[in-house]
Amino acid sequence: MADVTGTTGTLVLAGTPIGDVADAPPRLAAELERADVVAAEDTRRLRRLTQALGIHTSGRVVSYFEGNESARTPELVEALVGGARVLLVTDAGMPSVSDPGYRLVAAAVEKDIRVTAVPGPSAVLTALALSGLPVDRFCFEGFLPRKAGERLSKLRENADERRTMVFFEAPHRLDDTLAAMAEVFGAERRAAVCRELTKTYEEVKRGPLGELAVWAEDGVRGEITVVVEGATDSGDEGLDAEELVRRVRVREEAGERRKEAIAAVAAAAGVPKREVFDAVVAAKNAEKDAEKAPKA
Repeated sequence: MADVTGTTGTLVLAGTPIGDVADAPPRLAAELERADVVAAEDTRRLRRLTQALGIHTSGRVVSYFEGNESARTPELVEALVGGARVLLVTDAGMPSVSDPGYRLVAAAVEKDIRVTAVPGPSAVLTALALSGLPVDRFCFEGFLPRKAGERLSKLRENADERRTMVFFEAPHRLDDTLAAMAEVFGAERRAAVCRELTKTYEEVKRGPLGELAVWAEDGVRGEITVVVEGATDSGDEGLDAEELVRRVRVREEAGERRKEAIAAVAAAAGVPKREVFDAVVAAKNAEKDAEKAPKA
């Protein structure tokens, strides 16, 4: 129960199952029963979870989701300052990883309140492990923008990313997202679509982005995690002029100035900046000549 001596309480971030309730760590049940306050992304899902675990929460249960995160954070910090043990759970996985939690953690840290965690299942790490792609270095990009133009722009920012990339995506946008990835990263870039992880209809579809985009056109259901291979070193040496120009244009379309784009592409390819510059100028002149040429 809350500390009556005046010392501050503890914020506990608890990972919850991403599908199979049997994956719940034993400490999760103990913390749910012990907490003075349980902040849940969805109180109905919390109720189903506690029923599945065969336990009851004795503390106060409050909702804590994207819509009220800013407003409710001060209330929870006040409880923590007063000595309460506050447990934060989201619908699935680890709080603050593409879910509510960051604001509360930052506010607690600012007040020098102890923050700890109950490790649990993670869609990011599970998908990485199942993908068959390199996992020694990776980055998590979360959900891409919903609008097509913004989505392309975001992907172009990652065009030269060498680490394996992990994305979340809604099932009804998966085909468009995979098509955009194939356009920016290349249709042959390896990827894995992980669907309904740890659930009854779990599926991992592996293959080149171009093939996955075609596969997704028929519609895909469930919660989706996409893992994409990073750009490789092996293809950078000996790039032809056309590929150098393409990479510069990708960076320009993402908002980089041409000078910076040329320098970045040259550094990644291991070639002089002058070589990339000359290729860009030659491509531009070729386009002008094509526009001036008489139509057949």
